[in-house]
Amino acid sequence: MLFRKQSGRIRRIQNMHPIIFLPLLIAIIIAISACSAPKGSIVILENPNGTGFTMDFKKWSSKSKCELSLNKGDVLQIEVFREDGEIALMVSGNSGSEPYTGNNLKSGLFTVTVSETDKYDIQITGKDATGKVMVK
Repeated sequence: MLFRKQSGRIRRIQNMHPIIFLPLLIAIIIAISACSAPKGSIVILENPNGTGFTMDFKKWSSKSKCELSLNKGDVLQIEVFREDGEIALMVSGNSGSEPYTGNNLKSGLFTVTVSETDKYDIQITGKDATGKVMVK
């Protein structure tokens, strides 16, 4: 009699086994896929005096940004070396101004003049991008 009760309990546990572990397995798979790292690599080096930076990236697909404090009339010199992929760049002030927005940038040199004193975010977005962006 004692063994019959245990056999019944073991059968119930074995029957519940797939029911319990299937949702757990699905939850683990979803959690792992949601935590995927950005693709490729990026290295950002800030100038020692805080007046610019260099972003060097390889097969990179993500977003990154740096902040610079600029005064009214300051000119940013932006140099882009694009080897592959797509690069977008946006310069935006904390107060809402957007002195520059550019998509699918090609290699080249250009300047951006800011119209007000503010802290500016320089945001770069890459899609399988390989190259370098220098801001001074």
